[in-house]
Amino acid sequence: MSQTIQHIVKSDNLLISEPNKFQAEQLRSEEMIINVGPQHPSTHGVLRLEVISDGETIVDVVPHLGYLHRCFEKHAESLPYNQTIPFVDRMDYMAAMNSEHVWVMGVERMLGIDKDIPKRVEYIRVLVAELNRIASHFVAIGTYALDIGAYTPFLWLMRDREHIQRLLEWICGARMLYNYIWIGGLYYDLPVGFEDRCRDFIKYLKPKLLELQQLVIDNKIFVQRTANVGVLPLAVAVNYGCTGPVLRGSGLRWDLRRVDNYSVYPELDFEIPVGKGEMGILGDCWDRNNVRVLECYESLKIVEQCLEQLQGKYVRTREFDPQALVPKKIRPKSMEFYIRGESAKGELGFFFKTDPAGKSDTPFRVKARACSFHNLSVLPEISRGALLADLIAVIGSLDLVMGEVDR
Repeated sequence: MSQTIQHIVKSDNLLISEPNKFQAEQLRSEEMIINVGPQHPSTHGVLRLEVISDGETIVDVVPHLGYLHRCFEKHAESLPYNQTIPFVDRMDYMAAMNSEHVWVMGVERMLGIDKDIPKRVEYIRVLVAELNRIASHFVAIGTYALDIGAYTPFLWLMRDREHIQRLLEWICGARMLYNYIWIGGLYYDLPVGFEDRCRDFIKYLKPKLLELQQLVIDNKIFVQRTANVGVLPLAVAVNYGCTGPVLRGSGLRWDLRRVDNYSVYPELDFEIPVGKGEMGILGDCWDRNNVRVLECYESLKIVEQCLEQLQGKYVRTREFDPQALVPKKIRPKSMEFYIRGESAKGELGFFFKTDPAGKSDTPFRVKARACSFHNLSVLPEISRGALLADLIAVIGSLDLVMGEVDR
């Protein structure tokens, strides 16, 4: 200890002599720049965060993007509408079925055939989209638990997600990038016996979701790490364009499956879970994760109802052609059109500007409205003033997929 220190009193600050007082104040407020990523596992992809910190306290966070630029929009502008579906898969690769569903709905509405899609096709689309939603949430919750130090939940959720992956692989032959939902229909009908195996999976998963609630969400350590952390006020969430579980975790019951009532969702019975601030302040990391778990229950209810329809009223027939409505050349009329749907992470939208002459089967302009991009934009707002250790918890609670952010 320096001999110039005269005395120490019990207070918030050290009282030191004048020669060292200025130097001590400088050290006390000196800021550091810390790079998190772009290869850090907790950034859930190639995201680089430039963190400005004062000791352990975050002063500001600056996200840097572009490490996984997929050129989706330019790909879409150079290919026919139906050949773009594999590129749609590669945006949010955790919930590719949901992305395909939105893209296909947009093209079908531009062609004016959306009302002619067979009900069996619509129920199959919703069935696979909800299975994929559960699989996406399992990755979000499992990797989140891994981020904050729990290894077992990750292994359990990957085990249960594997059952969904095998079901989807049975349908289309792919485990992640499906190319299954096609314009005017589907790649092919469900395999024989799929509905019965799917029912067996539902029976298996229901008690596992209860285990997940007890092991992770209600765990005392998990609550301490997530409650009152990364609080996102509802007004801020709306102003930044947040959607999905990030928005609903702040208390707003906004879900496009109910708001826009697309496909067969109006015929299905399910609830929209929202955050209630049960363990801390409304809109914290705990609320966002709890909403995802509750949504898995609701998605299972939707899957059960789809199976009832597919095995009851809309059974498979030999006359069923999953691609009967598709014209050989997909050439929508000249228009500007926007379509949106509820992906696993929020509102996914596509803006189309078709060929002004109406003679081309490739769009003139395409723009994707990625939910992960908007959810990421709120990160600096809810991280300022938090501890550096809590930044990882905040990032994971947003459930980012960088393929969708960079497009």
